[in-house]
Amino acid sequence: MRKYIAVLLAAGAPLAGCKKKPMAPPPAQVSFVTIVEQPVTLTTELPGRVVAHRIAEVRPQANGVILKRLFAEGSNVREGQPLYQIDPATYQAAYQNAQAVVEKDSATLLSAASLLNRYSQLVSSNAVSKQDFDNAQAAEQSAQADLSSAKAAVETARINLVYTNVLSPIAGRIGRSSVTEGALVTANQTSPLAVVQQLDPVYVDAVQPSATLLRLQREYADGQLTTAGKNQALVRLVLEDGHPYEHPGKLQFSEVTVDPGTGSVSLRAVFPNPQGTLLPGMFVHELVQEGVDEDALLVPQRAVTFDPKGEPTAYVLGKDGKVELRTLKTDRAIGDQWLVTDGIQPGDRVIVEGLQKIAPGAPAEGVEFSSATASGAMKSQNAPGAPASPR
Repeated sequence: MRKYIAVLLAAGAPLAGCKKKPMAPPPAQVSFVTIVEQPVTLTTELPGRVVAHRIAEVRPQANGVILKRLFAEGSNVREGQPLYQIDPATYQAAYQNAQAVVEKDSATLLSAASLLNRYSQLVSSNAVSKQDFDNAQAAEQSAQADLSSAKAAVETARINLVYTNVLSPIAGRIGRSSVTEGALVTANQTSPLAVVQQLDPVYVDAVQPSATLLRLQREYADGQLTTAGKNQALVRLVLEDGHPYEHPGKLQFSEVTVDPGTGSVSLRAVFPNPQGTLLPGMFVHELVQEGVDEDALLVPQRAVTFDPKGEPTAYVLGKDGKVELRTLKTDRAIGDQWLVTDGIQPGDRVIVEGLQKIAPGAPAEGVEFSSATASGAMKSQNAPGAPASPR
């Protein structure tokens, strides 16, 4: 029996020696983009609020009852336009009384001046005493002072009469009125009758982290960024509904102190508002143009994945035809690409298609990625009988 088994093993030995080794799988087919340095305009998106260019609270400067409201709520008003009419009866009477006092004091001054003129001719011949002449001179000066005081009282009465017409201090759009006809107002009241806001142009106030400000300052000092001029950065807006605002603005100034509570710096930009689209208090997104990075490296977002630690990674097709896994350092998203500051060099071939079929160290064959390549791959995958794409 043992002899029989030995014979069978001997007969099977040549067959085992003839068994072929398994063939290595062919290199994976991938598409890549070649990384090149290119100038990129850097912008920062900041949340902001619209603020009126000028705000004026309309308050009365005279006491009285409101007779008329002379404007439509929500309308545009001119500077100096009458807004309210306060009952002027008492102020008109005071003005007329002051004018009457001026006329009386003018007559008194005329009489005193005539007497002084006569005494000045007679005192030299001792026809009047020196004391009478001094008394006439003092009376004339007193009458002159009374007339000046009366004229000042007339001016005060006139100003008070003018204040019965409440005027708009600035041009702009007026809000709702807090009083109606018949309301009693006082010159010392704290609540305004209405508020006028100038809405063309308008300010947009936003905040920027101080860390971002420091980074930009370092990049400017190193020559990495080209500024558009001191405080002349181009600023654009995205409205609350996602639509871009058609009129660009200019960065006017940045705050000189950092908010200790938030660690941010305030930015103020000015925007034209001819159609009145921007209203005070409206929430917007402000796009601040920081400068231009002349040697930026951009990697498509579709080529970047994140490892379990949350760090961005990308596959690179090396010169030896093998796949390398690189850990990247990204700055920001620009469109559908990442601005990469470390992990990628100019000339690297970053794989954007076929990521499911590769692994670090595996061989791969690649072609330059293009929209035509992508559409062709989609057609081949969707063709009848084509194998399903890996998921």
